[in-house]
Formats: sequence, C-alpha cells, structure tokens
Amino acid sequence: MADSIMSKAATMEIPINSNGDSRTLGEDDGLEQDLQQVMVSGPNLNETSIVSGGYGGAAEGIIPTSSIKGPAIFFNPEYLDRRKSGDPKEDLRNKSRGITPSQSAASRIANQAQRYPAPSMHHSNSNANMMAEEATRGIAVEKFDTVKKWGINTYKCTKQMFSERFGRGSRTVDLELETQIDLLRDTKSKYENVLQLASSLTSHFYNMVQTQQALGDIFADLSQKSPELQDEFGYNAETQKLLCKNGETLLGAINFFVSSVNTLVNKTMEDTLMTIKMYENARLEFDAYRADLEELSAGPRDAGTMVRIEMAQQQYQVHRDKYERLRSDVSIKLKFLEENKVKVMHKQLLLFHNAISAYFAGNQQQLEQTLRQFNVKLKPPGSDKPSWLEEQ
Repeated sequence: MADSIMSKAATMEIPINSNGDSRTLGEDDGLEQDLQQVMVSGPNLNETSIVSGGYGGAAEGIIPTSSIKGPAIFFNPEYLDRRKSGDPKEDLRNKSRGITPSQSAASRIANQAQRYPAPSMHHSNSNANMMAEEATRGIAVEKFDTVKKWGINTYKCTKQMFSERFGRGSRTVDLELETQIDLLRDTKSKYENVLQLASSLTSHFYNMVQTQQALGDIFADLSQKSPELQDEFGYNAETQKLLCKNGETLLGAINFFVSSVNTLVNKTMEDTLMTIKMYENARLEFDAYRADLEELSAGPRDAGTMVRIEMAQQQYQVHRDKYERLRSDVSIKLKFLEENKVKVMHKQLLLFHNAISAYFAGNQQQLEQTLRQFNVKLKPPGSDKPSWLEEQ
C-alpha cells in the first residue's frame, strides 16, 4: 500500500496558475487531499516534475527537479487542527495569492475606478463646449448670410446704375421732388458762401477792434507823458476806446449771425440732405429690383422660374415700400426746412442790418437797443480766458 502511494506521489504533477489562484473549489479540495497524503508518506521530489500552466491550463513547460536534494515539503501537524477548528488564520489560497482579502478587494475597486472614471465634470464641460461651438457656428452663418445679401444687393444696384448712365435702363423720377432737392442743394451752396464771408468779416473786424484798443492805450499813455499834447492825445484815446466798445458790441451781433447761419446750414440742411441721400439709394434699389422682376417676367415660365419670380416679387414689394416711405419723409422735411429757413434768416438778416447801420452811424444807443431786441448777450471782456481754477 505504501509503495503504491509513493509511486503515485513520485509521478504526480502539481498545476500552478500564473497568478497563484485556483479555478474552482473542487480542484482546491483535491489538491489539499493529495498534499495530506504526500505529507504522511514523506517522499522526496527527486523524480517529481512541476508543470507550469497559464490561464488556459495548458502546459507550457516541464521543469525537472531531479537535481533538488532533500525533502521539499514538510508535514505541518497544526494544518489539520486549523482546518477543523475554523481558525481565522490565512488559508492556503490567500497565502498563495500573497495579499489579504481586503487588499484584493481594494485593488479591484481601484482598477475599476481607473478603467471607468466617474463622469463628474466631463459631461458638463463637453456640453458647455458644444453650446459654445453651436453659438459660434450660428454667428458665422448669420454673418455669411448678411455678406451674401449685401453682395447680391450691391451687384444689382451697380448694374442698375451703369444701365442708367449709359441710357439702357429706366429710372423712377418724381419731377416735383427732384426740383425741390436741386433747389435745396443750390441754396445750401450759396448759404455756405455767405457763412464763409461772414466768418471772414468777423475775423477781420476782430483784428480791427484789437488794433483800436491798442491804439487807444498808446494815446492815453502819451497824453500823460506829453503835457503840450495832452488834450489832443486824450481826445483820440477816448474816441478809440468808444469805437472799440461799439466794435465789441457789433462783434457780438455778427457772431450771433454766423452761429445761427452755421446751425441752419451744417445741421438742419445737412440732416435733410442725409435723408435725401437715403431716399436716392432706396430709389436705386427699387429700380434695380423692378428691372430684375421685369426681366424674369419676360422669360419662360417653368417651375424654377416661377419660384424666382415669386421671390423677386417679394423683394420688389419690400423695396417699393421703403422707397415710398423715404419719399414721404423727404417731402415733409423739405417743407419744414423751408419754413424754418425763412423764419431764421428773416430774424438774422434784420439783426445784421440794424447792427451794421447803427455802428457805422455812430449811434451807440441804437446798437445796444438792437442787441437787446434780438436777445443777444455779449460776453464780458476776458471771458474766453480760463479761470485760475482751470489753470491749476
């Protein structure tokens, strides 16, 4: 009996997995029983071979152990008592793994956490990036549509403009309105000339007043230093000072006249001319889309052409409404501009005439009364200079 057991142990192969873990519980129980028999018999491993297998269980190589001398396994009498009593010490499987159950579980959890990371902020960041990309894409598409519409509109208007200049295209004309517009442009040009001349008069008259003031100061100084010509220098000094005072009063009237004409020309008339420019652009666009609609209507009527004709009809109606609205605005502004021009220039021309007449007549009282009549306030001498607070 002992010989049969030893022959069996001498030819026995012990499968060992690469991770030291057994596949099934049945295989572990069989291994333990065989180990118990071998421990009882106490054989040598001189004729024993160890087969190393992988996960699949197939033998990859046989390691001969005939060169190993002496017993490789010793009997442990505490093994059976520990198995029977259920001692919570390490069993063979955990000892072969080399790690405790808690460490093994922790390692599995860590590997799962690394393999499947928690979607904490990744989804929120990706959603924010997608929303930003969609917003950017929407802005780009909107800009592209705007540029496309601008390009088509510019092409049509340029084509219409060259057609009108070479006499090949027709244009919409409002004779009464065109006459008023031409009259306004001519009036503005003449008023600009008046404004330029009045500004030059103001500049030259200001220099003359400054010269009179300096001359009066010199006469007054010479009157004090020349006793034999004291009266003559005194009379001339008083005359120059009076002329200087009246000149400053006249300068106030002329400056008021220049300021009012400047407001009328460069603000009121310019605003009306800006509306006229918008009206002319709308007229050109209207004629361009009208010519496009007429060209499509004169061609063949297939399905694609009917769709284009319908779209051209819509664009024609939009630009027609815009043209009619701006034409009405221009008519109203021209009417109010004419009324405002007559009212402003009537007051300013009367002021200019009365001030000039009173000054050169030497009527100081009439000159001051004219300024009071038109509510012209004179600036005190030295008011143009900055105060000592501003200089600080």
